[in-house]
Formats: sequence, C-alpha cells, structure tokens
Amino acid sequence: MSRTARAALLSLGASVAGVLALAGPASAHVTVNPREAVQGGYAKVDFRVPNESDTASTTKIEVFLPETSPIGSVSTQPVPGWEVAIEKGAPAVPVTAHGTQITEVVKKVTWTAAAGSEIKPGTFQEFGVSLGPLPETDQLVFKALQTYSDGEVVRWIDEPVAGGEEPESPAPVLTLTAAGAATDEGAEETSSEAAPASEGDSGPALGIAIAGLVAGLIGLVLGGLAYTRGGARPASAVPAASGAPAAAAAPASEPASDK
Repeated sequence: MSRTARAALLSLGASVAGVLALAGPASAHVTVNPREAVQGGYAKVDFRVPNESDTASTTKIEVFLPETSPIGSVSTQPVPGWEVAIEKGAPAVPVTAHGTQITEVVKKVTWTAAAGSEIKPGTFQEFGVSLGPLPETDQLVFKALQTYSDGEVVRWIDEPVAGGEEPESPAPVLTLTAAGAATDEGAEETSSEAAPASEGDSGPALGIAIAGLVAGLIGLVLGGLAYTRGGARPASAVPAASGAPAAAAAPASEPASDK
C-alpha cells in the first residue's frame, strides 16, 4: 500500500474514532428535559429516567418538588403501565397563582410500575409533568429517588455547586430565565415551550453527520488510491493519439516554455 493510501486510512480511523467519542453517552442519571424554562410561565417537562443496572429493572421513581420555590399548579401526563401518586401539603413559603393565594401545593410525585412495565436494563422512560406558574428564581432542583427490582435505591439528590464539578449523584435541575430575556440568537423568549431541546435529543442529526463524514473520508481514500495508481503508470504505456507521431508529445518532466 502506498504512503498516500496508508495516510488516508489512518486519517479515516482517527476521524471516525473522534466522532464516535463525541457521540458517546453522557453520564446516565435522571434529568429534566428541556433544561430551561421561563420564569412566570408554564412549562411541560419530562423527567428522563435511564436504567443503569445490568441485572435489575427500575420499578419506582419519586420526584420531590422544591419546597423553597413551590409551584402552584402541577399535573402529570399518563404513562402506560405506571401508576402515579401525588403528595400535597401546605407550601413552606407563600405562593400566588393568577392573583389567588395557594394554600396547598404538590410536594412529591411518585410513579410505580405495574408488572411487565418496569424500565429494563439498557432502556429509559420519560415521565411528563406540566408546571406553573414558575417562580422567579434562577433554578429549580428536583431531588429524585430511583428504586430497582433488587431493592437498591439510587438517590439523585446532590445539588449543583457554582463553579464546581458535577456531583456524583446530581439532582435534576431546571434553569429558569427571566421573561423576555434575549436568547443566544437575539430573539426574545415568550413562552417556556420555546426552550431548547435537550442535548440527548440530537441523536438522529448526529447519526447523519457521522454517516456523511465516514462516506466523505472513504471517498478520499479511494481517490488517493486511484491517484497513486495513475501516477505510477509508466509513460510508455500511454498510447499515442491517433494520427500523431509519438515523438511529438513533450516529456512530462520538461519545464514549460517561457513563451
């Protein structure tokens, strides 16, 4: 194999490996998606629960709503095969919705799987919730407990630390922006439904990008091989043009005329 072809193959392998590394899954913990919403508005979010065990299934998920930033209205989206239970109580701090003082708020939501509906190893499930009005605070931290069929309980309760590394068992965090705040593209957010999609939702586009990159690099390798073989072909093997003497052709190594 020529040096050109070998270099192209090495470049192909390195590029594909780099793309696959970027496409690898992030730390598989419970998250809330989308991860941003607007203060004062309503948002529909999904608690995404991956199963991290190789031998057990997830049978229950408990999500605790922040007591210091209570939410006036909370409703759940039905999940086939899962029973939902709502725990309510008096808010720790006063909360008002549409000009009315709220005396009871949702403090915890629990989803329990029916037989056969558990989250199996290697899979995940999403649990939808509608929330609002969202409080005027920078973020909402939803602590969660994940129970497995073997009795293990994983506590996703570690709160984020400003400027620090991600904790070992991070709690799901919903970042809240001020109403009318400009986005990165200069547009104003008018509804929490306009929040950007989760990073984990970019799978199809990323797959297309990877396929395009691989196809392009393979074409580069094949082109390099064709070029190498063509350049190695002896000049004597090239037939002369019909009706013209072979001697009329100038050698390829001669420099171009000054004229």
